[in-house]
Amino acid sequence: MSMEQINYKLEVFEGPMDLLLSLISKHKLDIYDIPIMELVEQYTDYVRKMQEADMEVASEFLEMAARLVYIKTVSLLPKSEEAEELKRELTGELLEYRDCQIMAGKLKDTANGFELYTKEPDEVEADMTYENFHEPFELLSAYQAAIGKQGRKLPPPVEAFAGIVQRKIVSVQSRISFILTSISGKGRRTFSSLIRASKSRSEMVATFLALLELIRDKKVVAAEDGDDMTIEIKRS
Repeated sequence: MSMEQINYKLEVFEGPMDLLLSLISKHKLDIYDIPIMELVEQYTDYVRKMQEADMEVASEFLEMAARLVYIKTVSLLPKSEEAEELKRELTGELLEYRDCQIMAGKLKDTANGFELYTKEPDEVEADMTYENFHEPFELLSAYQAAIGKQGRKLPPPVEAFAGIVQRKIVSVQSRISFILTSISGKGRRTFSSLIRASKSRSEMVATFLALLELIRDKKVVAAEDGDDMTIEIKRS
């Protein structure tokens, strides 16, 4: 049996689920076994009437229409497990939506039994007199703390960068000259003595790099001296 067409007065529904529940209720359908073919026909007919009446059709109504048409299409296939799964999902959503409507109605009926009373706020005159007592050292500490906070908001002074910006840059070439000059007289120097002769960390690093470059260019040679692993620098 096919459902009889209903002449709608174009009721306003909150959403597609609300419309589907209305169709199921009016046609006394079994929500647990929805005849999807007939439901699609009635649903799309209502949406079409909304468009003919120049009513604004929300995108969610059109999305549901596409969903129902897809379920109908899949249902036409023989032994379609996908169609049954899609119908079960739709049934679950409808049952959940119906339960929410029932609970909302009960809460509304309960709320109608309460009366709401309101009262205009009273004007209160605030007493701005500061009544706390503080020792002089507390006021001094508070003042110093406030000054410190204000100072932290200022950019750091130029002196703070003195150790970074004004640090002397030592070139490797200058330390090569230093090493060659230092061994020109005695003919040898220990590695540790060359390092100790450096006045800064930059000089130490530059000295080490200069030594490696001299060894690579075979201008000096390094040899072990005894068990203490002392390195001697000799002119090659």
